[in-house]
Amino acid sequence: MNAPIEDYALISDLETAAMVGRDGSVDWLCLPRFDSPACLAALLGTEDNGRWRVAPVSGGSCARRSYRADTLVLDSVWETATGTVRVTDLMPPRAGVPCLVRLVEGLSGTVDMRSELRLRFHQGRVVPWVREAGHCTVAVAGPDAVWLSGDGQVRDKGDPDATVWDFTVSAGRRLALALGWTPSSRPAPPTPLSVPAETVVKETVDFWRRWAAQCRYQGPWREAVVRSLITLKALTYAPTGGIVAAPTTSLPGCIGGERNWDSRFCWLRDSTSALSCLLRSGYRDEATAWLDWLVRAVAGDPADLQTVYGVQGQRLLRETEAPWLPGYEGSRPVRFGTSAVGCFQLDVYGEVMDTLWLSLRAGIPMPAHVWDLVESLMGFLLRHWREPDQGLWQVGGPRRQFVHSKVMTWVAADRAVRMGGLLGRNASSGEWRAMREEVHQQVCREGWDPAQASFVQSYGAPGLDASALLIPRVGFLPARDERVRGTVRAMGSLGRGGFVRRYAQGGSGPAGEHGIDGAEGTFVSCSLWYADALAATGHHQEARDAFERVLAIRNDVGLLAEQWNPDTCRQLGNAPKAFSHIALVETAFGLSPPASRPSRSSRGRTRGRMAA
Repeated sequence: MNAPIEDYALISDLETAAMVGRDGSVDWLCLPRFDSPACLAALLGTEDNGRWRVAPVSGGSCARRSYRADTLVLDSVWETATGTVRVTDLMPPRAGVPCLVRLVEGLSGTVDMRSELRLRFHQGRVVPWVREAGHCTVAVAGPDAVWLSGDGQVRDKGDPDATVWDFTVSAGRRLALALGWTPSSRPAPPTPLSVPAETVVKETVDFWRRWAAQCRYQGPWREAVVRSLITLKALTYAPTGGIVAAPTTSLPGCIGGERNWDSRFCWLRDSTSALSCLLRSGYRDEATAWLDWLVRAVAGDPADLQTVYGVQGQRLLRETEAPWLPGYEGSRPVRFGTSAVGCFQLDVYGEVMDTLWLSLRAGIPMPAHVWDLVESLMGFLLRHWREPDQGLWQVGGPRRQFVHSKVMTWVAADRAVRMGGLLGRNASSGEWRAMREEVHQQVCREGWDPAQASFVQSYGAPGLDASALLIPRVGFLPARDERVRGTVRAMGSLGRGGFVRRYAQGGSGPAGEHGIDGAEGTFVSCSLWYADALAATGHHQEARDAFERVLAIRNDVGLLAEQWNPDTCRQLGNAPKAFSHIALVETAFGLSPPASRPSRSSRGRTRGRMAA
């Protein structure tokens, strides 16, 4: 039986990530990148699909665990009949090969420990050839080589399917284990433990604390905000600045069902919220890197604008299935890659334009070629904005006239006009203004349902959609408008156990999406949008209550998945989810007293200029 999704903690080296369970088992690891094939995949199957467990021989879950303050260094403590032991897990920010370090320390008495490494390359499928190489054990399969080393006395149990080491720690004794990856065609790397493990831990702790100290939020939810920002940083692919939606694939939105998708890529949907979150929090370098990734990724023919790209901006993300993996709690199929690249979504044009506008307002220079991109994207939208699309949620079936998609085309035109005015580039502003006005009139006419006093999901259909809660945030209508207030009231019907679903069972409906049956959980991000909208419309205590309900469903180390099932009190979907943590930070800023927020000048002045 798989452990609950909320049992997992995240560690990362800013290029890939590992998921560590309460039982001391690393059940998910892709090397060398987030989107590489998994070599530890027990998260989606059994121990025979790959895991690395370091824990007392007696087994069981740890008694307690936590990240060290303002870091991504995880401490897990076991209390056994003979003594107490702590395992510290970390991935040092990469300076060479990817490395996962596990430091075992005796705190009291004596504890018999076991390290059991079962590597399974190619998505938990291929058993490697294992041999001894000096002070290391090396496992090789095809292009991959993984090196395991230890700095203490261990006994090999001689298991033919795993590398099993037994050792004993007593009070005050430390033993470090390290796992590193290289291409199998290259010679062995310097052992990660050539530097004392205590030094590696200290340097990693110092790195994260220096980074966290830049956070400018000083409000009542600072701990949750900093943890969410650290999580967002952990999901950043440092070489390019791209931010993956989550480090996992195929964790289900419906246990035992087919709602299993690969989130190890970068969605344009997240771009504006990610940039806003980083800039408001004081992380200008990360915001600039994310913007640079975005511009490189979308460069080219605007007709080929995708909803999702790889961490290096790659476009080809072919979706495949892994029938040899039984899936998380039997949730199949297990998918790698994504078919979402083929979706036609008008809203992404608005996301890109809003991101460029936000960066310009923050004083990030706009190179001349980026303005060329603006004109190209707007030229495409002028010709195609009236067409139906697949919407924010990429629903299956015929394309429709989704209200959110139209609102975001309004955003695209609005931001293009504003950028042109700021930069003195007004040649096309007349066409853009006319488009902005026409879109606005159409949405208010076709997307409004007088019977429900609410905006709906798509023209001519009564179903509601939580994305309508974003209408005041993007500036389409002010929060004081009665249509906004009516929409917020109507969204109460999407509530379930104090949280908010994406949309009603009618309309697109969970059963209609992608042609897949099965109910899903409530969405964390939608529940936070609801809190924002409540606050914007003057319902401050209700907004705070809604926000704190989300805070209460974080796991013991402060992480959020994509969804929450209020009936079973379980997290669902890929985890941790960047969009959930971005929304948490944005809502914390919105609900905090003004004195808690950085001033406009501290976030960067508006400077309308083009870079040479």
